[in-house]
Amino acid sequence: MNFFDSGEIIENDTNFVFFGIPWDDLTSIEKTDSSKSPQKIRKITENLALTTEMGFEIPKLKFIDAGNVLIDPNNTERNILEIDDFVKSLFDKKKDIIPVMVGGDHFCTYPVIKAIGDSIRNPKKLGVLILDAHLDLYEKYQESVYSHATVSHLIHSLDFISNKNLLIIGTRDIDIPELKIAKTNDITYFNSYMLHDVGVISFTEKIIEFFEKSDIEDIYISIDIDALDPSIAPGTGYAIPGGFTYREVWKILREVTKNVNIIGFDIVEVSPSLDLPNNITLNVAAKIIVELMYFILSSKGVEKNAR
Repeated sequence: MNFFDSGEIIENDTNFVFFGIPWDDLTSIEKTDSSKSPQKIRKITENLALTTEMGFEIPKLKFIDAGNVLIDPNNTERNILEIDDFVKSLFDKKKDIIPVMVGGDHFCTYPVIKAIGDSIRNPKKLGVLILDAHLDLYEKYQESVYSHATVSHLIHSLDFISNKNLLIIGTRDIDIPELKIAKTNDITYFNSYMLHDVGVISFTEKIIEFFEKSDIEDIYISIDIDALDPSIAPGTGYAIPGGFTYREVWKILREVTKNVNIIGFDIVEVSPSLDLPNNITLNVAAKIIVELMYFILSSKGVEKNAR
């Protein structure tokens, strides 16, 4: 069972590679089962139509499914190395491949971004856009530096990431220690209420302006499903009210991809066990993935040649 019944081998014309990291042992909430999301999202695509919202044929996006990273639930350090090797192997096969990762908890994002930074020509020109209800800026959480609540702190600590090229949007559940770290390090974040104050167009323009001022060339996007309002995506361990709608996220991603070069993205923290019987959260996640792939392809001018 593959994502939209795709192939498994990277060819010369492959644009995207879908893969899963079935690892949720660093979450702070029990029974979220986000480790099951990669397979559940693959399964849900069997029931989705084969065109994007704007009428592009999904098979023409040219993506493959590389399977899952091998995870040992009892060995965090080994898992980090496994993820690093897995991602680097994708770039060994095709230098301009665009990784599409599904977690797992949000910690999975950190080793992916690190591996991408080690694999691209100029990591200093790489920016990171995170959609999340939380800042995830704890230095330690539950006595560990490895947690889904420390992921943004770890990303910010990478040699090629600074407060100039890291932006977090959709926040609305910030703890006091995180707030202090954000202020001390001058880390930029846009609370979700800002979108409703200024409107989705102005909100998106602020995102684009941030990265334009940073003089970056490429962006990695990480989407924690709790960035969306739980009325839209209830299958999350942290159902925090006041999040984005699906259409707002769709609009933000569409406009951002028109202005910056996206070289990879992920969706994390989807919890099948907390989803509704109609699988609305899984459907939202799968739709975001395929729509964002289309936006990226369209921004590169490849769409016309694929028709």
